[in-house]
Amino acid sequence: WWVTLHGHGEPSIAAAIASQALQLEQVIFANFSHPLAEQLAEQLASLTGLDRLFFSDNGSTAVEVALKIAWQWWRNRGEPRQQLIAFEGAYHGDTVGAMALGERSLFNSAYESLMFAVARVPWPATWWGDENVEARELAALAVLDRLLETPTAAVIFEPLLQGASGMNLVRPQFLQAVERRVRASGALLIADEVMTGFGRSGSLFACQQAQIQPDLMALSKGLTGGFMPMGVTMASERLYEAFIGLDPTLTFFHGHSFTANPLGCAAALASLELLVQKPDLYGQFEQRHRQHLEPLKDHPRLEKIRNIGSIAAFDLIVDQPGYLQGLGRQLQRQCLAKGVYLRPLGHVVYLLPPLGISEAQLEQCYAAIWQSLAEL
Repeated sequence: WWVTLHGHGEPSIAAAIASQALQLEQVIFANFSHPLAEQLAEQLASLTGLDRLFFSDNGSTAVEVALKIAWQWWRNRGEPRQQLIAFEGAYHGDTVGAMALGERSLFNSAYESLMFAVARVPWPATWWGDENVEARELAALAVLDRLLETPTAAVIFEPLLQGASGMNLVRPQFLQAVERRVRASGALLIADEVMTGFGRSGSLFACQQAQIQPDLMALSKGLTGGFMPMGVTMASERLYEAFIGLDPTLTFFHGHSFTANPLGCAAALASLELLVQKPDLYGQFEQRHRQHLEPLKDHPRLEKIRNIGSIAAFDLIVDQPGYLQGLGRQLQRQCLAKGVYLRPLGHVVYLLPPLGISEAQLEQCYAAIWQSLAEL
């Protein structure tokens, strides 16, 4: 699910995993280390501007770790703050803490009594030709201002793009305004880059494109090129220092069996090498989409075209939009019959291909969409 970054069977990543498997396939990471984990930590620190990190298993756990670090950081400072703020429509994972931070919906209603309270801010999504985005942004910022009057531990967001809620984009200016307010309040800023990280947004990290610097950043999905499950939570030096001392209660007591798995580290290093060596893989993808999206602007069956980096999306015009809307599934079946697999989010149709997709393959995707729209 949005993890295959370069394409299936990328030779350099497969070779790196195979080579590492013959040397060290797994080792405990408590009071111990190994060279590939240290190399990966150094590279990620350099690329993100966040000097410290904590390894885990996947995107949900990367968010859980960020949440726990933020919560304990305030406790360690002797100033426990209770409020957490997230955005409407957010998705941050399926473990209990990450689930609580996300939008309450059909998918987690069975666990409502397990989840803690989270304050919500509107997400002023935008699209091509949107003339009212500034008004929605101002309204959202007014809500944030009111919420930040209460001492807040952290504000979590998906930079530039909410994925699971329907590929909903916001402008960089909005996130910059959010950052200014969060900084003024003293709260911590958590960026969930699980989906947007590693080139998906057209820059290596969406935070870079938005010109914001979070205190914590959750990474996964494309981290290993999609070959191995791995999560990482990046943190600033300022946060790290609050967990150091002779008092054992300052310790961040958290760990996973496969933390910093050597095979995952090998895959991640090989994937990062591809991204660093070939920035055009992700830097020019938005234009590749745009030339195919432009002819769709006036199509009578769709609206709200938007794209960023390797991600393109539009809404089918329906009477009752939502995740359970059936028209998207109908389009999915028709495209599959033409050799193209899409997975619409209800009435939202999107393309999120691997960075290595050929132009002929991308054209095949859009041709299938055109033909299938005509058949609806």
